[in-house]
Amino acid sequence: MAYVKWTFIGSFWLLVASFLHYTLPQHDVVRITDTYLERIDFGENSIFWANAPTGDAVNAQNRDVFFIQTFRTNERPMIYRNEDTGWGWPPYFKFNTSNLQAQAADLESRSTSGQEAQWVVIRHYGWRNEFLSIYPNAIKIWRVDSPDVTIIPWMNIGILTLLAAVFWGVWVRWRRFRQARIDPVLEDIGDSLEAATDHMVDRRGKVRRWWDGVRGKTPAR
Repeated sequence: MAYVKWTFIGSFWLLVASFLHYTLPQHDVVRITDTYLERIDFGENSIFWANAPTGDAVNAQNRDVFFIQTFRTNERPMIYRNEDTGWGWPPYFKFNTSNLQAQAADLESRSTSGQEAQWVVIRHYGWRNEFLSIYPNAIKIWRVDSPDVTIIPWMNIGILTLLAAVFWGVWVRWRRFRQARIDPVLEDIGDSLEAATDHMVDRRGKVRRWWDGVRGKTPAR
């Protein structure tokens, strides 16, 4: 039973951590090498794509999606999609897809070597998975002078601190409620069951002694 309990708890927190890691903003230092538009046919991975932009068909099976092609500081490629989030989830309220694509095109690096390259920071959410053909969604882009720039995720720190405070408050109140309301009831139930068990054992002993008396047996000493 303990294994089932801890498996359930571990699975719950793994889901929470995965949800937060996908949803919260992340920052990558990259150099942009290309921007393009591609027609995407949505399939089983449609949950990882944003909703249709305002004015487009809501249930369309395919649509044009902007992409931003980049290389990281370790020379590994990273491709971002550029879609509006609108009023949906996650709540980034992004409506400037076309402007962001123009900005990305303007920031394309003409050089691929060290400090001569044009480095930018891309704020995004989501994951890149080649097997599932999913891409992180770019939210904001800005120029930096060096690939060694340090980005402090103040938004993530604030959100995680708030969530931790909410969880702590809920847990403390639940613990107090359990100690005041639930534990006494469980103790009463346990005491009642123990008393009922003792009563049944006592009655069983009396019945056995009576039966032994009827059969003429002498109780063992």
